[in-house]
Amino acid sequence: MKMRNIIWIIALILVIVLIAVVGYGYYQNATKEVKNPVATMEVENFGTIKMELYPDLAPQTVANFIALSNRGYYDGLTFHRIVKDFMIQGGDKEGTGQGTVTTKDLKDDGDETEYCIKGEFIANKVESNTLKFEEGVLGMARGDYTSYSPTLTEESYNSAGSQFFIMTKETTSLNGYYAAFGKVIEGLDIVHKIENVEVKAADDGSEDAEGSEESTSESSEVSTPVNPPKITSLKVETYGVDYGLPETLTPFDYMSWLYQQYGLDPSALGQ
Repeated sequence: MKMRNIIWIIALILVIVLIAVVGYGYYQNATKEVKNPVATMEVENFGTIKMELYPDLAPQTVANFIALSNRGYYDGLTFHRIVKDFMIQGGDKEGTGQGTVTTKDLKDDGDETEYCIKGEFIANKVESNTLKFEEGVLGMARGDYTSYSPTLTEESYNSAGSQFFIMTKETTSLNGYYAAFGKVIEGLDIVHKIENVEVKAADDGSEDAEGSEESTSESSEVSTPVNPPKITSLKVETYGVDYGLPETLTPFDYMSWLYQQYGLDPSALGQ
């Protein structure tokens, strides 16, 4: 009888210990703070810039940026557009602002299909993104086709691909109209050094080339660096979290749209 009681006591203790271990595990998972991803960018002859990303505010934008960064897409690209007291812009494979990004750049089984992503900002019905464009804030560049037609708002809002910009000064006019998705946490002095490089007018006399991703309508004609600062490395530490891939969209085809406005067959473009 005494032995049976001892066995029951031991079994009860084991059950209590097991419950405690499982409960503590649930408690740890519930209270564990998930770190935001941090992007580390090395710029040749300038230094290191670290940026915290905010997936809770712009999940598609952050997923896109992480995927491109960790596949080495940005390595070797430049800051092709710099406007003092405004922003520095980079991430274009052509180095002109007119390059395009493809699914091959995004994932292993991708191809040469061009893509863009949804613009995660208030004007595009993403109410959760309230990050303001202050000094050091990271945003996505996008196209603006409304100069061709005021009906092309949706096409303009959903046209970001790979180009990004870092604010060097607060610019309230961008708030709610561009996807802000991160902020510089180290190396703001490097951002300002890049901001002060020598610039010139674009070779074609215009920065706003057709189909390019632009950071804002507040462009400056003299904004092309004489010696574009090069990004030697851009990688993102995700702290073990898989942010997946963004939902991709088909980019707006300006030339096909233009042909349609005149009642012409867009298939004639290839002739």
